Amino acid sequence: MSRCYPVALQLEGRRCVVLGGGQPGAAKVLGLLEAGAAVTVVAAAVEAEVWLAAADGRLTLVERDYRPGDLAGAWLAIDATGSDEVNAACRREAAECGVLLNVLDRPALCDWIAPAVVRRGPLQVAVSTAGESPFLASALRRRLEQDLGEEWEPFVLLVGEIRRRLRLEGVPPAEQEEVYAALLRSDVRRLLREGRPDAAAALAEEVVRRPRRGRVWLLGAGPGGARLLTVGAREVLAHAQVVFHDALVDPEVLALAGPGARLVDVGKRAGAQRVPQARINAMLVTAARRGAEVVRLKGGDPFVFARGGEEVASLAEAGVEVRVLPGVSAATAAPALAGIPLTMRGVASSVAFATARAEDGAMTELRRLAASADTLVVLMGLSGLREVAAGLAEVLGLDRPAAVVASAGTPRQRVVRGDLATIAARCAAADLAAPATLVVGRVVAAAAAGRRLAAAG
Repeated sequence: MSRCYPVALQLEGRRCVVLGGGQPGAAKVLGLLEAGAAVTVVAAAVEAEVWLAAADGRLTLVERDYRPGDLAGAWLAIDATGSDEVNAACRREAAECGVLLNVLDRPALCDWIAPAVVRRGPLQVAVSTAGESPFLASALRRRLEQDLGEEWEPFVLLVGEIRRRLRLEGVPPAEQEEVYAALLRSDVRRLLREGRPDAAAALAEEVVRRPRRGRVWLLGAGPGGARLLTVGAREVLAHAQVVFHDALVDPEVLALAGPGARLVDVGKRAGAQRVPQARINAMLVTAARRGAEVVRLKGGDPFVFARGGEEVASLAEAGVEVRVLPGVSAATAAPALAGIPLTMRGVASSVAFATARAEDGAMTELRRLAASADTLVVLMGLSGLREVAAGLAEVLGLDRPAAVVASAGTPRQRVVRGDLATIAARCAAADLAAPATLVVGRVVAAAAAGRRLAAAG
C-alpha cells in the first residue's frame, strides 16, 4: 500500500496544466483556479464551465488533444483524459521535465494524490485515501461539510485577527492558547451561524478579556450507545475539561471526551451511593469557579428519575452558568432499540414511566401506574425485578407480556422476553447486567408477533 505525505501546495501564479475537459477534469480545473493557479487546459472538447472560464480570461484553453511538449514549463499537471496512451505519454514527459503529475484513477502513475477538500475560507480540511477510494474520501468530505458549517470561515478569520493582536501585545503563548480554547468553547460560532457577526465579535472580546469563565453542561448519555448522542452533545464532550459521570455511562461515550479531559466517576453501583449528592453539587461548583468547561454526564435522561433538577438548582444558586442539552431519552430509546413500540394502534394508546423500587409505598404507586396505562416502562429495571414483577402481576396478571432491554444501543445489547410470571427468572438465567429497562404491556407480545410474521414472509 502506498503512503503519501500530506501537504498544502501554494499554487498562486504557478502554471498548472489539465489534460481532458470532461467533468472529472473540469472539477480539477475549478479547484486549481480557486487556489490562484495559472491554468492551461488541453482538450478537444470541454464542459461548459471550463469554456466559460476560458472566455472570461481566467484560464488558457488549447482546443485539441494532448501532444508531447504540452507540459513544458508546468509546475503541476493533471491527466484527466482516461486514455491509457495519453496516461503513459504524459507520465514519461512529466518525469523528463520534473513536473508533478496526477493521473486520475491511476495511483501508480501519480506523484501526488488530490484529496477531497472541505473549504471554509482559510480553513481547509483535506481527506485522502492515498488513491484507494476517491468515493470514500468524497463521502467523508460531505460528512465533514455537515459538521463544519459556513460559520467556520468568519470564525477562523476572527480568531486570526485576535491571534495577530495578542502576538503584537506580547501575550505569552500559553495564555494565547487559553484564549483560543475558550473561543472554541464559546457561543461565538453559534452567533455567526445565526447571522449575528456584531454580537459574535462582542462576545469574542469578552472571552479575550476573561477566557477562564467556567460553566457546567448537563448531558444525558441516553440508553448507552455512543452513536445515540446528539451532534451537540458530542461537541460539548470534545471540548470538556472535566467530566463528572455516572458509573454506568458506557466507555465508548466517555471516549468522546477530549484527550486532555479529566474523568471523574461519581456514580452509583449496586444501589450504593459512591459520592453523596451534596458532594457532587459542590464539586461541580468548584470546578466551574476555577474556570473549567465542566460536563455532568448522567446515564439515561438527567431529568427523568435522576437528580438533574437538583444539580441545576444548586448550580444556579451558586451563581454558576449551567446549560442543559437534551438528548435521546433511555425511557423511549431502549424499547425502540429492542423493536418494542410503546404505543400501537389497537393494542396500546397510553404509556407510563416509573423507576424500579420495591418498597411498600413505591410498589403501591407502581401498581397504580400499571393499572392506569396500557404500557409501563420501568427504568433501572433490574433492581428488585422479582419483587416488582410479582407486585405488578397482582394488578395485571401473571401472563402480562414483559421484556427487559439491557445495555441498549451498545454491542452488548440483550433483550429478554417473557411475562410477569417468568421475566425475573429468565433475566437471572441470562445473567443480565445494568443498565436495563423493563417494559410491561401487550405491545411486547404484539411486537414479537410482528417480527415472526415478517420473518415468515
